[in-house]
Amino acid sequence: MTDTFTHFARHALGHVISSCKLTHCIIACLFCLFCLGLSGCGDKTQKKAALPRPVRNVVAPQFSFSTSFTQTGEIRAHDELTLGFRLDGRLLNRKVDVADQVSRGQLLASLESQASENQLSSARADLLSARVAERMSASNLRRMRMLMPAGAIARVQLDNAMSEWQSAASRLQSSENTLKNAQDTLSWTRLVSPADGVITQVSASVGQVVSAGQTVVTLAESGQRDAVFDLSQAQVAALKDSATFSVSLLSEPAVKTLGILRDVSPQADPQTRTWRARVTLENPPAAMVLGASVQGALPAVGQRTLRLPASALTQADGHPGVFVVNPRSLRLERRRVVVERFSLSDIYILSGVTPGEIVVTAGVSKLRDGERVSLGDRAE
Repeated sequence: MTDTFTHFARHALGHVISSCKLTHCIIACLFCLFCLGLSGCGDKTQKKAALPRPVRNVVAPQFSFSTSFTQTGEIRAHDELTLGFRLDGRLLNRKVDVADQVSRGQLLASLESQASENQLSSARADLLSARVAERMSASNLRRMRMLMPAGAIARVQLDNAMSEWQSAASRLQSSENTLKNAQDTLSWTRLVSPADGVITQVSASVGQVVSAGQTVVTLAESGQRDAVFDLSQAQVAALKDSATFSVSLLSEPAVKTLGILRDVSPQADPQTRTWRARVTLENPPAAMVLGASVQGALPAVGQRTLRLPASALTQADGHPGVFVVNPRSLRLERRRVVVERFSLSDIYILSGVTPGEIVVTAGVSKLRDGERVSLGDRAE
């Protein structure tokens, strides 16, 4: 009985020990599988992180003399005259219209002149009367002077004759001035062209009552022509005295000429906040007629520069820099550059980048020197 119990106890104990070993084996296997799973996830994460970052880029262009700015404008006469009458009146006729060619002294318009003609007639009559009175007083003075030495007249009579003659002479001079004024007034009822040119604007119609100085027509003188541009404050700041512009027709860019800055308006237009600049053209082509649309370019003064998008700019050791992509290794190189000037959309580089190199143009703040990248979209 004792032997049987002992044998049974040994057998049960062995079974328990075997079960424990199996459990430990299972736990160990599960732990290994868990570790392998974590290791596999880490590999995927590393592989995912190791993929090169795509970057937007541009191929650096050649160095060139860039332009400070370009602006559209139109051709105007070098001298434009606003013509009007020098007195009030009703417009009797107008002999010209817009685009008419006129010559110096040609009649452009006239006012009703009946009142001025009446004034002229009255002035002529008054002058005739004054001349007769002056002649009579002068004759009387001569007679008195002849009688005075013989004592035939008193001294007071000679003095009175002298006074009458002086008064008549003054009246004669006044009448002559009145006649001259009446003649001028009559001539002012006629508006004539002061120079050869073309009518660019008509501001009054027949039958309209106009005031003295009111614009009736605008005359563009023949001869020199100007290109007129409306410039922003930044563009005005870039101008220098006697700046030279390249001016070309907007419809036909091959037709071009040079122009010299003539003047810039001292005040900005209250509506557009722009300043008007006039550029005098040198030997303008015949195609640059009055009113033609043109484009003016102001060449930058200085060295040749290489233009890149402003978004490519970063810092290299506290100085301006860009990221250049090595075409073989596709790794980034932070390159220090010398910037000549900036604009809202571009930077102009004097040195640091060679034409043909690949420059990153976006996301430069998130990149690091030596990072491996892939070439993404290429900027225009």
